[in-house]
Amino acid sequence: MANQEKIYINAKQNAEVMESCVSISNIASVYCREKDICARVKAIRVHKFHGQEEKRQVISILKVIELIEKEIPGVQVESIGETDILIEQISPDKHKGVMQFVKLFFVACISFFGTGFTIMAYHNDIGINQLFETIYEQVMGYPSNGYSILEISYSIGLAAGIIIFFNHVGGRRITKDPTPIEVEMRIYEGDVNKALIETADREGKTLDAS
Repeated sequence: MANQEKIYINAKQNAEVMESCVSISNIASVYCREKDICARVKAIRVHKFHGQEEKRQVISILKVIELIEKEIPGVQVESIGETDILIEQISPDKHKGVMQFVKLFFVACISFFGTGFTIMAYHNDIGINQLFETIYEQVMGYPSNGYSILEISYSIGLAAGIIIFFNHVGGRRITKDPTPIEVEMRIYEGDVNKALIETADREGKTLDAS
């Protein structure tokens, strides 16, 4: 019986959709022992984006529960995920086209030359050339007549350290662990989502239970 069924919802914090109509299946995982009830819940529409409407919308999990209980009276709904969901409608061509490659090339250049400049500026500040010359002379007893084993070993070690730290060689990972950049990007995305959700709540734009 429907009134004996329990529905579990695991809502996402952020959901990107391409369609204008957003259903529960787009924003949350749903579990129920009765497969037909589970399918009905997933098909429930929670929002519809219109032409000139802002492409972001925050919906409360209470609104989702209200819609489920209205569609299937008597069921028990338990949320085990987020309390608010940020829904964003994106264009199917968002990650395509020449501009995407231009942006990628621009970011790669900034990262490469910016990192290189930072390393050179740091070496210049600490006077690493003079340091190597001093160490070489103290160990060998005579001054270096050019680049020594210290400079070569340091350059190889610096490159190896960067590769190991960022856990990437070309398009391949060294280990299965996420890279430091991926970790920071996830933290940044989480902070942005929380800020957008809190802003929508303060401005009273969150779709909440009536």
